[in-house]
Amino acid sequence: MVVLLTVSSVCALSLGTPYVPPHRLVGELLAGDTTLAGIVVTELRVPRLVLALVAGACLGAAGLVLQEALRNPLAVPEMLGVSSGAALGVAAPLVLTLSLPAAVQPLLAIGGAALGGGLTLLAAGLGRSPSAVLLTGAAVAAALQAALLVLMVMADQLDLQLIYRYLLGSLSARTWDDVAGLWPWLLVAAPALVLCAPVLSVMRLGDEDAEALGVRAQRARLAALAIAVVLIAPVTAVCGPVAWVGFLAPHLARWCNPAAGAVRWLSWSVVWGAVVVAAADVPARLALAPVETPVGAWTALLGVPAGVALMRSGGRGRGRARRATADPAAVRPAPQAVPSGSVNAVPHPGAPRHTPRNRPGGGVCPVPGEATGSEDAR
Repeated sequence: MVVLLTVSSVCALSLGTPYVPPHRLVGELLAGDTTLAGIVVTELRVPRLVLALVAGACLGAAGLVLQEALRNPLAVPEMLGVSSGAALGVAAPLVLTLSLPAAVQPLLAIGGAALGGGLTLLAAGLGRSPSAVLLTGAAVAAALQAALLVLMVMADQLDLQLIYRYLLGSLSARTWDDVAGLWPWLLVAAPALVLCAPVLSVMRLGDEDAEALGVRAQRARLAALAIAVVLIAPVTAVCGPVAWVGFLAPHLARWCNPAAGAVRWLSWSVVWGAVVVAAADVPARLALAPVETPVGAWTALLGVPAGVALMRSGGRGRGRARRATADPAAVRPAPQAVPSGSVNAVPHPGAPRHTPRNRPGGGVCPVPGEATGSEDAR
């Protein structure tokens, strides 16, 4: 993980036009706006890298919160209507030609994400069943995406290109102002994540066990959705719905630490989300240069197969562990040596099979009709 993060960061700052060798990066950062390379690095590439890291961290944390709260590895923002609702809240004013300040866009995204998540929970009975929440969320997400398609039909050619690139998730032409708009929301979400992590560990036990331990399952699920909305909506307002990062990062966290709990998985999922977005932004910027491709296309292209492979490998490992535990041969005691002449000794194949019965006095009571060796018995 550290190697991937370092290599991705160096490539993001060095590669491109103009090319800056890695050993000159520190000098260009210190030079600032005195040279062309310094301006490109400090004003374009560094804020883009910082935004990629912050966006990936938020999406990775939101994905783990949703998966643990719903106890389903497929519970991702794209499947619950959260990302689609946030995108709809940002795209609608653009198509309807409403002039709004940039500071209002996160609020619109939060409103749209809350609308999508709220519709999902209401249609699923306020989250009484995690599987019902996931299935209902997929239907709500499809309906919101249909509304986005209607907006795209209504848009003119210029707005259509902007909306299309935005809906795929793009970090192109992002500056320090875009990064600064995320910090107020992060200051709200970070303490909530710290308080939510222990509750997620209890939610993994199931609703009944969680209720027995004093955790209100439905309220905890609503709180988890609210935290996910605060994490996802500001990122979606700035760079669009970067797809499937919230699906891949938690599975990478579990793959690295299979025996850990939700608290440790949360920190690992944050870092893996940052690594995934930073690594995907390098080919998004350079693969078809000078044309930039959306980073969300690369995260979906690489994230879905990798996440499915991690799910299958993790499922096989858990299945082998369960079979080993359930196999009677695994828990059967080893045969012990029996002294020769003992009444419990195993007879040879030709010997008659009698079952001795213990008497209260400690001796062996013969089976009726069995010879005992005395004259009376004969």
